[in-house]
Amino acid sequence: MTEWTWTAEPTPQWDAAKADAFSPGGPGLHGLGAPAVGDALGDAWWRVCDADGSVAAFGRLDDTWGDAEVLVAVVPAFRGRGVGSWAMNRLAEEAAARSLNYVYNVVPENHPDREGVQAWLAAQGFDARDTGELRRRVRVTDRAVTPSS
Repeated sequence: MTEWTWTAEPTPQWDAAKADAFSPGGPGLHGLGAPAVGDALGDAWWRVCDADGSVAAFGRLDDTWGDAEVLVAVVPAFRGRGVGSWAMNRLAEEAAARSLNYVYNVVPENHPDREGVQAWLAAQGFDARDTGELRRRVRVTDRAVTPSS
């Protein structure tokens, strides 16, 4: 099994690795506009790297009013290896640490693999709503367990 690291980006910026992870649809497909390399990004972002330090994915959390929109973007070379599921579980832990109620995602209608992403989210515990939103209840068990000293 691959060992992943989850690192918060203190001042998230658009970079080449993010552009790769958001291909082929690009950031605009996900409501991020058309950032240039070095442009500041809002919200909370994390970088997922493999044991060699290669960037494998990104997680984004935008919390508002007790819930959070979440997004996972996986670099094409790492797709199908479980890093997306791993990152989604880390986002759930981040939401639990913030005492949020739900994480949610809306897959854009023009997403090139809309049905596949919706099915993947369903496999991650997300339930479809009539609004097109997919929601997952944040559970206390999502909190990362810290060993006692």
